[in-house]
Amino acid sequence: MLLYITLGSTDLARSQIFYDAVLAPLSVTRRVTEDDELGYAPEGDADSRCRLWVLTPVNGKEATFGNGAMTALDAPSRDAVDAFYAAAIANGGTDEGAPGLRPYHASFYACYVRDPDGNKLSAVCEKP
Repeated sequence: MLLYITLGSTDLARSQIFYDAVLAPLSVTRRVTEDDELGYAPEGDADSRCRLWVLTPVNGKEATFGNGAMTALDAPSRDAVDAFYAAAIANGGTDEGAPGLRPYHASFYACYVRDPDGNKLSAVCEKP
């Protein structure tokens, strides 16, 4: 259903450090590095298209985040959720909910963070 997601950044160099660190536990790597955008895709994905883009706003204004907007990322394990959360906090992110089980269903293990620009992210493992 989704083709790709873009997240705005006012400091792409800072975002590169953050996203390289938090996406590594999810086996997602940076494949595109431009002056105005970073593109990320799953490792070993035969379709090499980037599905997550971090970019400076096209209109040249400061990046803002949406109230009620969140990007949830699929994690291969609960350990990966924990590593994502630790990397986020260590690289300028802020806590919005530590790793743990959530009431959505019996195996919904997630964490919630904000990146340095305020974009809300979640890493979720739905495996027991």
